[in-house]
Amino acid sequence: MPSFVMVEKCDGCKGQDKTACMYICPNDLMLLDKDGSLGYGEMKAFNRDPSMCWECYNCVKICPQQAIDVRGYADFVPLGASVVPLRGSDSIMWTVKFRDGSVKRFKFPIRTTAEGEAQPLGGFEEGDGDINSVNLMTEPMSAGVDKMPSI
Repeated sequence: MPSFVMVEKCDGCKGQDKTACMYICPNDLMLLDKDGSLGYGEMKAFNRDPSMCWECYNCVKICPQQAIDVRGYADFVPLGASVVPLRGSDSIMWTVKFRDGSVKRFKFPIRTTAEGEAQPLGGFEEGDGDINSVNLMTEPMSAGVDKMPSI
């Protein structure tokens, strides 16, 4: 089920030119109806082509107003349940509301290092720096050998 915006919750990220969901959508599906002329309401985000939605949950997780929702898959939540993420600086709290009204919460970490402290090369040297090399960026050091085997 593709993402959809609950217009009563959406504030268009408080009038910015680009909303959080527009920024994060890998398929560029989210748009902002700035003047309401498209029928979604003034300063409301919307999914311009639901049939192209990858259901990646990026827009759902990033929305500061929790205004975007998708129907969860059966392996994640049972049919008829709703799932709402609450993003923190180091984790996401998923709240699942079941059809019978019961609620279950799951907290998952989203960072393994402190914000801004990630090491792109994982602590290894850059390697030979030859763009035509078959070696990856940090090989052979990251493979734990002095020289990569060749054919």
